[in-house]
Amino acid sequence: MRSAIFTLLTSLCLVTPALADGGHDHHAVPTLMNQTTTTVTMQENTVTLTFGPIDLPAAHDGDLAASMPKHAFQLPKDMHMVGYKTAVFTKDGTPLPKNYLHHVLMLNNSKPSVSCAGEPLFFAGAGLEMTETRFPAGYGVKLAKEDHLMSIVAFYHGAPVTKDVMATFTMYMAPEGTPVKEMDVYQVGVNIVCFSKFAQRGPDQTDEGIEINTGVQVHKAPLKFSMDGCVKFAYPHGHDELLMIGLDNITKKQTLLRTVPDVTQDGTFLEFQPHQVYSDSQGFPVMKSEDYEMVMVHHHPLQKSDPQHGMGNYLLYMTPGACPTKAAAPIAKH
Repeated sequence: MRSAIFTLLTSLCLVTPALADGGHDHHAVPTLMNQTTTTVTMQENTVTLTFGPIDLPAAHDGDLAASMPKHAFQLPKDMHMVGYKTAVFTKDGTPLPKNYLHHVLMLNNSKPSVSCAGEPLFFAGAGLEMTETRFPAGYGVKLAKEDHLMSIVAFYHGAPVTKDVMATFTMYMAPEGTPVKEMDVYQVGVNIVCFSKFAQRGPDQTDEGIEINTGVQVHKAPLKFSMDGCVKFAYPHGHDELLMIGLDNITKKQTLLRTVPDVTQDGTFLEFQPHQVYSDSQGFPVMKSEDYEMVMVHHHPLQKSDPQHGMGNYLLYMTPGACPTKAAAPIAKH
């Protein structure tokens, strides 16, 4: 199951006008030695990364559990990402189940992370939820021409034998000249989300998540923000058997986010419905001086003897500083 052989290519396949850049890791990131094909294509207001084809199941390697090597690239001009989407399919275009994709991570090696000290900025990505993302109008994440960007992709190592599997990650870009308010990106989770802290994971936590045993399981983790900000969008991530993830302000006794996925009768993850994905130009505040808590709830069917592994994460897209004044205190609308 973990015997995939990767072919070493002498160069990465990159489609213009995006620019390849393989030697500028400004922050140390775990990588693979082997090479497989990744392409980057750019249309008027989209940038699409295409991964593969690769035969599954494929092993995971490195702290970031990658199935394929990193792919480094640059954009031909300054741009603002205003959303993104993910797809997984075979080379002939046949769609595959979402859980064939383990994750796509998009890193900016030229900008330090606010939430994970000493790491590059994780500015976008997706897991099996593959939620299509559109930020509130007028907001985006700046990707500068000189920024050294990088993608890391992993397919589910437990997937059945499948030939020529591919995935795409498409970034929506604001039209040139459109005014955009820039947002920072902040990772939070019940499980440890910073790869530089993976060594601190407990015995019940692996790169697959926190072990979920029989019945209802509630996991919580304290959280302190390292910046004051106004959250405009929250991208949720979870696994099978997830019932809910949430973010609470303990100091003010407020629930800020409460996100519930659609699942099948046996708990298999289906999707986060649009009304469960927080998006609001008004936003809600987070502050360095206050205490917060992440929570996730799972239900593992009693008849299943093998444990599940769960995650409860958000990528919070926020503007720095206070939120605009509003009479009513903003909270998540679910």
